[in-house]
Amino acid sequence: MLVFSCVVWAQENICFSPRLKTLQVKVDGQWGSAPVMLLSAGHYVEISFDDLQGNYERYIYTITHCNADWTSSELLTSEYMTGFSQSTIDNYKPSIGTEMKYCHYSLRLPNANTRLLISGNYRVDIFEEGNEDQPVAQACFSIIEPHVGVEMNVSGNTDIDTYEAHQQVGFTINYSGYKLSNPVSELKYVVTQNRRWDTHVTDLQPSLMQVNRLIFNHNRRLIFPAGNEYRRFEMLDPYVPTLRVNEMAYDNTYYHAFLFVDEQRINYLYDEDQNGRYYIRNNDNEENDTESDYFFTHFTLQMPEVPGGNVYVYGDLTHNRIDESHKMEYNLVDHQYELMLPLKQGSYNYMYMYVGDDATSTPLTQPCEGNYHQTENEYDVFVYHRPFGLRYDKLIGFQKLKYKE
Repeated sequence: MLVFSCVVWAQENICFSPRLKTLQVKVDGQWGSAPVMLLSAGHYVEISFDDLQGNYERYIYTITHCNADWTSSELLTSEYMTGFSQSTIDNYKPSIGTEMKYCHYSLRLPNANTRLLISGNYRVDIFEEGNEDQPVAQACFSIIEPHVGVEMNVSGNTDIDTYEAHQQVGFTINYSGYKLSNPVSELKYVVTQNRRWDTHVTDLQPSLMQVNRLIFNHNRRLIFPAGNEYRRFEMLDPYVPTLRVNEMAYDNTYYHAFLFVDEQRINYLYDEDQNGRYYIRNNDNEENDTESDYFFTHFTLQMPEVPGGNVYVYGDLTHNRIDESHKMEYNLVDHQYELMLPLKQGSYNYMYMYVGDDATSTPLTQPCEGNYHQTENEYDVFVYHRPFGLRYDKLIGFQKLKYKE
């Protein structure tokens, strides 16, 4: 029986079915790349996932063009793509030599049957054939036609504190050589921290206008809690514990990886993290997609129970989402939060997020991780344009900045 979640925040890669795992979106085959592809020949996006059922399942997909806020645009399919509006995922391979049997699926866009015609946001919905009413997964990416320049800056000296718990983003849009009738009303902006869409900022107005330039400085809405560096671990071998893994075990059916017990962090701890990402690989580093096994991974956070909310494992490994499958249970005997997740072999970043019982609560790094201005974070700025009469939002600018003090 499939259990689906219906809560969606803006742009998200989501596996609605618990059978599907390790959903990834890569641009031009580059690990860690932003899900933003150039609108020109030779570039592509690859979407991949595993089905833990093991046997081949016929999956189909649809492509939807979206507005800047990721709601579906009003365009006809023929206005943003060529080819069929619904196609099958034909590239699949069964796992090889793994205890957890799975089938690995991948899809590349554009392909022989599909060409994408315009810039903007795109959502790919994946369905089981014969059950097209409910997607089992969705993947999101953007296509850009770069027309404006974006200059970014990030500082720990913010308008609410000085080198303490926050970071403030500023940016400048340079639209020299690009025609804009009314820049303030025609342009839209989205700013994210570490690809998190639960804290993204939009509906921004420039603080200063110059010739061919819009400047966004000292905007209190662009102040982000700084968080802490992501925690890390590696599971590369089914028998030998690797980075931050305390013990490997086998229960005659599947492998288990027990991570070292984590503690509540009360100060900044520098580490060379990857800002929440993960990378699938095994100790032989061959055929990573199909020869990497799944381990039941045990997370433990030792700290007093925090009333009025729950603690979740968080990062790209959970698609930066808060849901029941990532919620930790509190062990009253050992005074610690615990969670077990099936994860594919590889190198992982993660952190612990606290969410209050209020349905509108935002995930917080406090009290589990803390907030420290020194933290290295990534910030992205998306710039969209909808001139008068156009029925969709073009993506005309994008910039990423990794803040390092």
